[in-house]
Amino acid sequence: MKKVTLGSQGAIVSRMGLGCMGMSEFYGELNDAESSATILRALALGINFIDTADMYGIGHNEELIGNAIKGRRDEFFIATKFGNVRKKDDPTYWSVSGKPEYVHAACDASLRRLGVEQIDLYYQHRVDPATPIEETVGAMAELVTAGKVRYLGLSEASAATIRRAHAVHPITAVQTEYSLWTRHVEAEILPTVRELGIGFVAYSPLGRGFLTGSITKPSDLDEKDTRTKRFPRFMDEAFEKNLVLVEKVKRIAEHKGVTTSQIALAWVMAKGDDIVPIPGTKRRKYLEENARAAEIALTPSDITELEAAIPVAAITGERYMAGGMRSVQS
Repeated sequence: MKKVTLGSQGAIVSRMGLGCMGMSEFYGELNDAESSATILRALALGINFIDTADMYGIGHNEELIGNAIKGRRDEFFIATKFGNVRKKDDPTYWSVSGKPEYVHAACDASLRRLGVEQIDLYYQHRVDPATPIEETVGAMAELVTAGKVRYLGLSEASAATIRRAHAVHPITAVQTEYSLWTRHVEAEILPTVRELGIGFVAYSPLGRGFLTGSITKPSDLDEKDTRTKRFPRFMDEAFEKNLVLVEKVKRIAEHKGVTTSQIALAWVMAKGDDIVPIPGTKRRKYLEENARAAEIALTPSDITELEAAIPVAAITGERYMAGGMRSVQS
């Protein structure tokens, strides 16, 4: 796996990262041993860019990663996030904070859970509408000065917010959902980060698993899996309509002799070397399949064919439920 420059502040990461959210919550049964083995297998494949957040499993994910990388910390590029506030004694509680004092407290807590002295890339997970972005990023910049954080990032921020944040302290990366079936960033976000020399990290590049082609009916998901409850594209009639689109991608992949997951990831990487996808998985076999996507070279006609298979206007359902949509692109 080759390395690429993420942004213009000096960060170097693997061409593809590993999203770790599903190892701790939301996507069915958990297996810490297999998850830890997946993290180490990623490194063996040349994937050093590991993505987590303090809210995943309400701290569990950071602790899992901290235990997995113990003794090998310097081989990994660790990104984590703050801003989504949750409580272990009430898992249903959810709020957003970008208050300066919270930024500092959240960072210290993440450092403890990860068992590291410095976080490589620290994102604001969601923009706090009640706190000016200048105040939040100002506090994040203090973490850089203190040596607790190397680089700063934003997740799901609007173009205007990105500009305001970058004026306070250089932003290394913006992380937002991007895939064949989520392409809103092409209008303003990607042009903005490219103008400012900011890297782009694509989360859910496989459409939360829908673009793998392996989910053909809701019952394919574990009963503890929350996708059919949290994401409109997985619900009812939208599921069936979106499945028709994925079947088209599957046929294109078969024609090229690759898997549906691989061609979907190859499409994201073909959109620019400044875009780093972080497909999530908690199993080594899927990690290995995803990693091979970096070897696939798509032609301009391949890209055109894939985008015609999933035209933006044909995608049914919002990315999140109404409450979630209010928290993105702020």
